[in-house]
Amino acid sequence: MSRPFKPYPFSPRHYAGKVPPLVDGRDPITKPVAIVGGGPVGMTLALALARQGVRSVLIEADDSVCTGSRAICISRRSLEIFKRLGVVDGFLREGLPWTGGRSFYRDTEVFRFTMHQDDDQSLPPMINIAQYQIEQLLLDEIERRADLIEVCWQTRVTGIEQLPEGGATLALRTGDTPWQMRADWVVACDGGRSTIRDALGLKLTGTTYEGRYVIVDIELDSARPTERLAYFDPPSNPGSTVLVHKQPDNVWRIDYQLRDDEDPDAAVLPENVMPRVQSVLDSMGEAGPWSPIWITIYKANALTLERYRHGSVLFAGDAAHLVPIFGVRGANSGIDDADNLGWKLGCVINGIASPRLLDSYSDERVFAARENLSYGMKSTEFMAPPTFAFDLMRTAVLGLAQRHAAVRPLINPRQTHAIAYVHSPLNEAAAEASAKSDAANAAHEAHAFSRGPAPGAVLPECPLSRRTEDGASVDIHLTDLLEPCFTALRFGADAAQDRAWQELQDTLAAQRIPFKTVTLHTRDAPCADRSCATDPTGRLHEMLDARPGTVYLIRPDGHVLARWRNGSAAAVQRALSATLVI
Repeated sequence: MSRPFKPYPFSPRHYAGKVPPLVDGRDPITKPVAIVGGGPVGMTLALALARQGVRSVLIEADDSVCTGSRAICISRRSLEIFKRLGVVDGFLREGLPWTGGRSFYRDTEVFRFTMHQDDDQSLPPMINIAQYQIEQLLLDEIERRADLIEVCWQTRVTGIEQLPEGGATLALRTGDTPWQMRADWVVACDGGRSTIRDALGLKLTGTTYEGRYVIVDIELDSARPTERLAYFDPPSNPGSTVLVHKQPDNVWRIDYQLRDDEDPDAAVLPENVMPRVQSVLDSMGEAGPWSPIWITIYKANALTLERYRHGSVLFAGDAAHLVPIFGVRGANSGIDDADNLGWKLGCVINGIASPRLLDSYSDERVFAARENLSYGMKSTEFMAPPTFAFDLMRTAVLGLAQRHAAVRPLINPRQTHAIAYVHSPLNEAAAEASAKSDAANAAHEAHAFSRGPAPGAVLPECPLSRRTEDGASVDIHLTDLLEPCFTALRFGADAAQDRAWQELQDTLAAQRIPFKTVTLHTRDAPCADRSCATDPTGRLHEMLDARPGTVYLIRPDGHVLARWRNGSAAAVQRALSATLVI
């Protein structure tokens, strides 16, 4: 139900649908991974697999990147993922960073929030960038990785059959040509109306909200700063909630709530949309000329599958869960899905992990989805009250907020944040491996840390430095040291253990397990490569409660797998072995 108007200031490339050489209507080459859906989630997964040398094919029904701004906010966590995948520079170059926002009740400001941002951070807490730009940046990198990523444009999935021996056969149609493709693994990234999910008879469960929002993209030249603006019951649109976001290239996103008695089909007609948008701009003091670009309608859902792995088929993004847009968890949670699944599926395909590792993808990301849904539902119930009681409560909060600071946090939009996998089976496997191997120290290690990220949490950011080959000191951050591999952070250099660590690296390299060590010093490191870094102020040591001998083992997705007060190469090897055979 979208209506294009003036073109976006963006010229997408268009691609023809091509059918590979067929034998009896089938592509004779079995694909390691078929990714259904070429949006941000599918593209991120393809790039994550390519970083591990795994081939994949993206199956996309359209002939180009998407139309409409759709997902527009990329979180710091997603930027960290793109940093590890080598694509973050384009996002920082084209996106508009922002750190907070304001909320108004009628014509009075009642709440102002600021997301976490300090000198420790290398990335902004959020950038605004339209989904078509997100997809184009990822597609540019995919085309540079054409040796490992194939894209089937203008190709639709019409059916799927899981095979008794493993893998699945996809029934496809490109133009008028039906054909089949076999894949060892299929990942459904095909959105909220997932064809794969329907074909397998799977249902999302949860809550569907009745409230509807009209989403309008307009072109407007304005020097107004980039921030999230929310208007509750504004004089320009009485009884409505309005959200406003500035995007790159003078594109603005305006979302406004429909009243219960409004016809959604009539609501997207230009003659009804234009006056509503004009009234919003008038109330903001925006007097410049503007043009509509795109109109659609949105209904909030808080739904998820119970499991994200079904045999050889896995689900990610909106195909797995639908999260309300409030708090910008939709695309960001899908990108996190792809990051989590990418390293695990890569390890399985490369023969270094048991397929049981993929069950932990489902465990962790279902847990994350339920966390995201709980926050998203709270935000939705405040933005669009589902009952008279919720509406009464919101009116009271907004009315009191101007004079009573204590109630203002209830207006907080609860922006997306990194989820800690506190009950992950991987945490348990690594802990059990340590306990079995060193029972005497296991209890001590479990309570040895008074602070710092516990297993399952994401590493915090921190400024560091490193010596270059010519001896110069350069400023870096902790995330600059992380790659799509397991990383052991060694605090302090113990020369007596260097040989054991080198033997571990050699052993894991021979087994094709992606791994590296980084030694962190509180003074200038004696080496000038990525295996050493300096924590000149001791800030990272403090944040991680680290001292000489401490070891943190980090997963390829940046989450802590295990930590030891007195770590060793042997302990790391046991934790990795337990993780990969889980």
